[in-house]
Amino acid sequence: MSKDAVAVVSLLGTFLTLWLLTSFFANELGKFMMLCLETVGDEPRETGSVSAELGVQGIAAIGKTVGPLVLAAILCAVAATFAQTKFLVSTESIKPKFNRISPLQGIKRLFSLKSVVETLKNMIKIVILLAIVFLSIRDMFLESSNYLYTDLTASVAHLVEVAWGMVMRICIAFVVVAAMDFFYQWWDYERQMKMTKQEVKEEYKQMEGDPQVKGKIKQIQRQRAQQRMMQQVPGADVVIRNPTHFAVALRYKPEEDFAPIVLAKGQDNVAMKIVEIAEEHKVAVIENVPLARALYAEAEVNQFIPPSLYEAVAEVLVYIFKLNDRKQIVK
Repeated sequence: MSKDAVAVVSLLGTFLTLWLLTSFFANELGKFMMLCLETVGDEPRETGSVSAELGVQGIAAIGKTVGPLVLAAILCAVAATFAQTKFLVSTESIKPKFNRISPLQGIKRLFSLKSVVETLKNMIKIVILLAIVFLSIRDMFLESSNYLYTDLTASVAHLVEVAWGMVMRICIAFVVVAAMDFFYQWWDYERQMKMTKQEVKEEYKQMEGDPQVKGKIKQIQRQRAQQRMMQQVPGADVVIRNPTHFAVALRYKPEEDFAPIVLAKGQDNVAMKIVEIAEEHKVAVIENVPLARALYAEAEVNQFIPPSLYEAVAEVLVYIFKLNDRKQIVK
């Protein structure tokens, strides 16, 4: 919210009210002045009664002339405030805060970016105000000698015209300053509303969970999946391996499976573990570098092998089945 915008709207509203009610104000002040002059010419009376009567009439005259101006200023200020805050009413500003009387906080506010901007803005307003007033008064003084040859009404009318022109120039200049301040306050508000990187991380943690915790959960899930995979290796018919880097365990039961199924696969340490378990459970281990690489790259665990590898795998399985038949005959 721009306070300058509120001040300018109040100023414009006040002078507009003054311009619209000029004749009414002049009549009321004229009546009071006539009353004062008539009271002076009346027969002597008690001072207390005269003062009381003039006091009441004076208060009434002030209320009729100053009251509309004050009311216009208040209404314009409230309207300008609500227009910027979208009719938001908050009691946060009137709550007591001890940091407002803290010298340290006061020094921080004194040397903050907001204080610097406010100081520059006030200096600009003072310079503009002095320049407009100086130029207006200078022109008026240059023409003041002409008042000797004009009647009082014309002179007063000219003075009012000069004063009104000066006020309008001040209002126009302050409207420009208020517009600049409004856009600055808008930009500053948007800047303060932006979250820091740390705040974004904290919000992400609250919404999605701590990345470290999620990473730990995924690690546990991978470990459990690997354990389940290793438990299937003893049921394989063959393990096809690259000497040390890849190993794939396959099962093929013609009565149940229409194609070989991958029970386990792994790389490096996992591959060595698959081979170790296979050897412990008397599962045939065949070394075939291109086939091991192809199966590891193209096949998924607990899925059938791709059709492109049927022929190569079939040759291996035929060999294994023949080998098993020979062992049974020997027994």
